[in-house]
Amino acid sequence: MAIRKRKWKTGQAWSYVFDAPGSTRTNRKQIFESGFASKKEAQDAETARRVKAQRDFELQSATPAAIPGTLAGLLKEFFSEHGAKALAAKTLQRYREMADYLASDLLAMPLPTIKAIHLSREWNRLLTSGGRGRRLGKPLSRKTVRNIAGLVSSAYTRGLRWGIAEVNPVQASEPPVPKKKEGIALSVEQQEQLIAGATAPWGMDVFLELDAATGARRGELLGLQWPDLQANQLNIGHSLSQVGQQVFLKEPKNKKFRVITIPPSALKKLQAHRKKQEQYRAHFGESYQGDFIFCNPDGSPLKPDTISASVSLLFRSLKLPKGASLHTLRHTHGSQLLAAGVPLTDVSKRLGHTNPHVTATVYAHALPGRDDLAAKAWEKFQTTGKQPVKPVRTRKSA
Repeated sequence: MAIRKRKWKTGQAWSYVFDAPGSTRTNRKQIFESGFASKKEAQDAETARRVKAQRDFELQSATPAAIPGTLAGLLKEFFSEHGAKALAAKTLQRYREMADYLASDLLAMPLPTIKAIHLSREWNRLLTSGGRGRRLGKPLSRKTVRNIAGLVSSAYTRGLRWGIAEVNPVQASEPPVPKKKEGIALSVEQQEQLIAGATAPWGMDVFLELDAATGARRGELLGLQWPDLQANQLNIGHSLSQVGQQVFLKEPKNKKFRVITIPPSALKKLQAHRKKQEQYRAHFGESYQGDFIFCNPDGSPLKPDTISASVSLLFRSLKLPKGASLHTLRHTHGSQLLAAGVPLTDVSKRLGHTNPHVTATVYAHALPGRDDLAAKAWEKFQTTGKQPVKPVRTRKSA
């Protein structure tokens, strides 16, 4: 937790303090460091120190000679040896949360004794009563259960490489197949209603306007800083991510830098937002933090999860399509571009997809009326595509 202390000689300075991994009530150890010029600097340093402290603790706690013999041991090894090095912090956290859904009896089973039937039973249990916490005993969705199965399969694949496991029983099990759901796309009127209903002081309406106008991801928009705005273009090279209560900047999802042109209407609102933000900057003075385009009044970064929850609540309060979320604006942007006839490759580049195939798969339904056009084109070809019939010449009789 970042805190501020006053020093008589140097003025105010920021520091951080948190309980070290493995601390208990009777044996509490704290990690402390001070001398940071701003709260953001202290928070960034704390995030990095927490990750290092956790890794050091796991390494010290592990027995080098011990080989995992149970599914629980395999998953623990997968998280510490592979996840901490190869996975993003947010992804690793999500994997750990998914592993917590697995039954303790299954986790305690020796790896050689786990068969596909054991896993299939577990997938069925999760489907019917696998919920935890406030949803204890409630069913999990097909998608969630399949994701859990994917995690276990990844751990087994890594175990095969390490020589810990001999087979991957997940491949022969029967995880549920999620029902395909088409993404929700708002109408122009619904989109305008959503933006008009946003009243948060940090500029939620401008945030939603820019999201609708660019189709950028949540973290990409929240990670934008004013130097990223050049004339009428946004330079997207960072994404704001959240793990627990900590936020930090990372590379975008596809790890590629891209430039997005802002439509004039959205640019005008963004410029007005900047003038309003200058008032907050003047009010907080030297204590104002960072240079984020979208932030708290004191300049500190917003929490992505909190923003998503606020937008979902706004959708519900306005009685807009059920199941709509912040991501709906991104999906709407792509759908509207395709419906307007923008080439698939251009839409894919603007959305930051890995390749146009991804765009075509996600937005295959987003071309209303195109099948009618195809039918008319075929009908027209039946007339224009006919080869002219040449007259048959016959010899005149002598």
